Amino acid sequence: MIYISIIIGCIIGALIGMNAPVIPYTYSIYLSIAIIAALDTVFGGIASVIKKNFDLQIFLSGFFGNAILSMLLTYLGEKLNVDIYLAAIFVFVWRMFNNLGIIRRYYIEKWTVKFQTSLRNKNHQSEETQGKENS
Repeated sequence: MIYISIIIGCIIGALIGMNAPVIPYTYSIYLSIAIIAALDTVFGGIASVIKKNFDLQIFLSGFFGNAILSMLLTYLGEKLNVDIYLAAIFVFVWRMFNNLGIIRRYYIEKWTVKFQTSLRNKNHQSEETQGKENS
């Protein structure tokens, strides 16, 4: 079922992509840095949910604030003929990987505990079954 959903999503995405307007080259840098800033905020929001300290106002202000600030840095860098946006990309990508590490550790610990619990339950059930057979 999930494979069908993935295939349908890919087809819909391809159709939308073919019919969507093309972003001019001059604006592609602005869009790319804004997307990276937004993804950084999304990963940060997921990590804060895991840490149980999520705040919607901080999330929204970070989402739009990071995107706008990064685009302004890109604009300033273009005017000064310096690639300042590379520093923003470096920081945002570093933060994304840091947050992804937090998310990954959380789910690995959760799955490990679940797996160990299911193994203990299986062992306990098999010991009970063997105990009843021996009686």
